[in-house]
Amino acid sequence: MTARGRLMARLVTILIAFAGFVMAGTLPAAAQSNSGTVQYVALGDSYAAGQGGGDYINDCLESPNGYPYLLDHRRRIDLRDNVACTGATTTTVASTQLSALTGDTELVTLTVGAADLGLSTVLTACTAGTQEQCLTAIANAESQLPTLAGNLVSLYTQVAISAPNALIVVTGYPYLFDLDQPLDCDEPTTDIMVQINCATAALNATIQQAVTLAQTADPDINIIYVDVTDEFAGHGIGSKQPFIHATGPDAYHPNAAGYRAYAKAIFAAIQDAWNDDKKQAA
Repeated sequence: MTARGRLMARLVTILIAFAGFVMAGTLPAAAQSNSGTVQYVALGDSYAAGQGGGDYINDCLESPNGYPYLLDHRRRIDLRDNVACTGATTTTVASTQLSALTGDTELVTLTVGAADLGLSTVLTACTAGTQEQCLTAIANAESQLPTLAGNLVSLYTQVAISAPNALIVVTGYPYLFDLDQPLDCDEPTTDIMVQINCATAALNATIQQAVTLAQTADPDINIIYVDVTDEFAGHGIGSKQPFIHATGPDAYHPNAAGYRAYAKAIFAAIQDAWNDDKKQAA
């Protein structure tokens, strides 16, 4: 069997395990690894660490209510390590987090990119500064997107090298604000909430494009992009049941309900990937 074939066979085995859990509530014995679970490592920034979920266990604001732990406890996945940390950039992940990956790692999740653009600075300018300062900060962040795209492609390649047998699940970010109308980023506006949501849309598009570029550069990379915006629809800041903190030290991060939405979106994307591979193998 070729290297590509071995990677695909392992991927199908992992995803069959996931699909079996969804249907029956447990991993099928035939699909389990030697330890009985899929070996999982979480990488990334504050959203991957779980900031906003509360009950923090370290200085990285890692929360047991974050999506990595939800996948671990509820899906019989063995979370071997969550090395994500608040403030992490693509450079930080590459230099300090990849050592957690091994050839035995079968699943990797990765949320990163917002800190590269200094989005915390953008949000500060938009909440405490003038409208002009806010729009200038957004424009400065968006000007860095081409550089971010290259950094992401490089990072995804490094993750694949460090964990050659893993399915890499890359996530985007939710829109922060609940709006009364569909998001139209082609229509000029000075509405700050629309501008911030559109900046998030641009960031997500860059992340998704980088996933596609990484796949094109190396077809052996098993990598998928997860869009979480649908799971957060109707639950942004300003909604009746927000999934995102509006104020306080965890402002603009998901709450516990938001991380449940993240876990749901990730799991659905994994199922879709499994179904696609089944069709290709038929």
